[in-house]
Amino acid sequence: MHSASPGSSRDSRSDVMRTALAGAVAMAVAMGLGRFFYTPVLPAMMAGLGFGPAEAGWIASANYAGYLLGAVLAAYGWAEGIERRVALASLAATALLLLAMGVSSSLAVLVTIRFLAGLASAFAMIFTTAIVLSHGLAAGRTEVQAVHFGGVGSGMAVSALMFAVLVLAEGGWRTAWILAAVLSVGGIAAVARLLPAGVVRLGPARKEPPLVWSRPLVALTLAYGIFGFGYIVTATFLVAIVRGGGGSSLFEAGVWLLAGLAAAPSVAYWMPAVRRIGLVNVYALGCLVEALGVAASVLVGLPWGPVAGAVLLGATFIAVTAFGLQAGRAHAGASPRRALALMTAAFGTGQIIGPVAAGYLADRSGSYTSASLLAAAGLLAAAGLIFGLGRVPPAAGAA
Repeated sequence: MHSASPGSSRDSRSDVMRTALAGAVAMAVAMGLGRFFYTPVLPAMMAGLGFGPAEAGWIASANYAGYLLGAVLAAYGWAEGIERRVALASLAATALLLLAMGVSSSLAVLVTIRFLAGLASAFAMIFTTAIVLSHGLAAGRTEVQAVHFGGVGSGMAVSALMFAVLVLAEGGWRTAWILAAVLSVGGIAAVARLLPAGVVRLGPARKEPPLVWSRPLVALTLAYGIFGFGYIVTATFLVAIVRGGGGSSLFEAGVWLLAGLAAAPSVAYWMPAVRRIGLVNVYALGCLVEALGVAASVLVGLPWGPVAGAVLLGATFIAVTAFGLQAGRAHAGASPRRALALMTAAFGTGQIIGPVAAGYLADRSGSYTSASLLAAAGLLAAAGLIFGLGRVPPAAGAA
């Protein structure tokens, strides 16, 4: 951590972009690999281990339960001044847990590994984001946010390409997890080299006061939790939907690649809309667009349904995640970190419910259609909750 006056905290462009790159790589490791690599590997894992959608849903939900716990723990002040160390340790844990997935077979063990991976990814995301965006805000460089959050999509795209190469080489799902761990180690080395010493603050470090819950903040948080439920069904089972529809393994990898490529620049290409209609309205609009993709993934046949689902999911979920947190932060007063952590906790709760519900519905019905339509309805409900809250200025900052 370092505290700075406004004059001394104006990092040079090159230093700030190095920081943004560190954030992008950290997000690629923690989220693109640590959280979302489960999606492209899932169908092969299910076939290799004899698991059905219900077991797959429990493993996925364990990851989101760990993410929820990490978000709640991050709301307290224990990491004040040691954000960098916690972020790097969490990224190292992510690499080890990716490796552990490749050498495990027991449902209980896999559930435990994914729970711990969720905890690690929450810490890595929250504390890396706190460092990176504080430098961007201090330097007045709004593009830092787009680069930082774009790392999630970049990690997804890289993992999809790696998985496609494995398919061509006839490698198994265990090899996929092990290679993801190796890839993450390289990313961690880059983050350790590029990430600054700590958060830029104006004045001495202090603990934030308790959060004051205004009516708009309650609505934003509730909508954020429903959004977590709505997006995660497709984000978890999209590749399984492709396999269930008769798509090839290469097409599975291609669909996930499209999701990653759409996600990487998504924060940047939504920014003009933010400037025009405000954070809250873009947050709601993103939920509506995503609902279309979620529904199309199961209502429209191969290849166009899953392709539409992948592109519209990628184009929205990171932007909605980022802008939702920004909107919450704008209503958080003197407690922005608490708002970030507690909104992430609401998001995590929705994510826990989503895969379990989807897995059981898929087991009962034999397809992911009813689960996906329920998720699309949730996204519509989230949009309805926050339309009309008014314009939240993007200058309020990013969480």
